[in-house]
Amino acid sequence: MRPLSFSEFVYAYEGDKGDALAEYMDYGGLPELLNMKTDDQKASYLSSITDTVYLKDIKERNNIELPYLLDNLMNILSSTACSLVNPTKIKDTMISSGYKSADEDTISKYIEHITDAFLFEKAVRYDVKGRKYIGSLEKYYPVDHGLTNARLKFRQTSERTHIMENIIYNELRIRGYRVDVGLVEQFGKNSENKTTKKQLEVDFVVTRGSEKYYIQSAFAMNSESKQEREERPLNAIGDSFKKIIVVRDNIKVRRNDKGIVTIGIRNFLMDKNSVNL
Repeated sequence: MRPLSFSEFVYAYEGDKGDALAEYMDYGGLPELLNMKTDDQKASYLSSITDTVYLKDIKERNNIELPYLLDNLMNILSSTACSLVNPTKIKDTMISSGYKSADEDTISKYIEHITDAFLFEKAVRYDVKGRKYIGSLEKYYPVDHGLTNARLKFRQTSERTHIMENIIYNELRIRGYRVDVGLVEQFGKNSENKTTKKQLEVDFVVTRGSEKYYIQSAFAMNSESKQEREERPLNAIGDSFKKIIVVRDNIKVRRNDKGIVTIGIRNFLMDKNSVNL
């Protein structure tokens, strides 16, 4: 069972519907939150359920020998959500913070316990043109971003870019899609006429059966330079599958002359067929 999708959350939300998205971005979609009136109640509930239910269960069920390492790993995964990481990078972060006993095998094992408990899901990098998976780095997305917001004591809720990306990822997973992180290599020439290579990231390569979509999460796209930056990896792909940019603003669906569709986050989340608009 997953937390509520945004459309389910809005249906049950008793406050001003215009405030629902901001509320959802802060506290996530656990159903019990809908019965709570104050921010303090919601924050306390989310913090306690992580510590007393999820982490306690992981420690007891898997006989965790280094509980402080598991706790610190939860903090790192929460603060690096939507960023590319691997056990080596996490180990280096832990060692620089004073956890000298951290090793990659233990970190990998503990991450597996955390994903088995449905706290996070792993998205693997996929070489779009090479049509192959790249295992060196991956992203970990919280299954409910409200839990990780609470884990970080809501210090990163101002980082709406990552929260919006996380919400889009979870929405796609709720709809039954496989979601990978795309990599596109773009070749060109420099001023000396030497071949150059850039690696461009596509936020989501989305597949289900014969369906395939490429999706960018762009919290703000309010200038030509930002629009060009978001469109660049999609234009570099070169195939005919649908390409979508989801933005924060509440806009009507529009399509440019290269076939890229732009849609507002609220419309994307509320319409179960939004990838086909």
